[in-house]
Amino acid sequence: MPEQSALPFTIEPMTLADLPAVIAIERASYAMNWPMHAFEYELQYNQFAHYFVLHTSLPHPPLGPSSSQLADNPQPGPQSPVPGLTAAETSIIIGLAGFWLMADEAHVSTIAVQPDWRGLGLGEWLLLHLLETSQALGAAVATLEVRPSNHPALALYQKYGFEQVGRRPRYYSDNDEDALILTTPALALPDYQAMLARHKVALFQRLAKI
Repeated sequence: MPEQSALPFTIEPMTLADLPAVIAIERASYAMNWPMHAFEYELQYNQFAHYFVLHTSLPHPPLGPSSSQLADNPQPGPQSPVPGLTAAETSIIIGLAGFWLMADEAHVSTIAVQPDWRGLGLGEWLLLHLLETSQALGAAVATLEVRPSNHPALALYQKYGFEQVGRRPRYYSDNDEDALILTTPALALPDYQAMLARHKVALFQRLAKI
């Protein structure tokens, strides 16, 4: 398996300085997105909250920005040499994820990747990071809500062992769509840990090719 340090991506704890980028990704990802003050509260006062951001040192997605995007948004990109700045300081935030740890349950509150960077396995890595981190912090299971119409997310969650345990009628106020309640098996089960390990090897091999 490729070493994580060899990948052009890193996952770090979210800070207040990250919030402008976080809010931009939220707005591009969700019809019902969180305002700035909600994230500020989560980071400063919610002792149960654990939030992360995904950085990349790549200047643009693997397929590259279109010529119109470059014309509309001329910028040097994070790999351009900037005197006095490290590679980490010139990276960009392209994803976020978080969970609340309450008793022995980790509730996944958000996972989002910048639209231009989707389809590469980065959302999967964020989910895997949440599962590994929450289990290390004492979570017995992980739960979340998802729209029935969000087929890519459902496929990813099913890949990681989530199963439907309930349904919240008219949960999403933007269109009155129900929410499916999903939960994992016990995170500490040897079979589940072995499954996570297999997925991680395959995922890192995929990410190393980007």
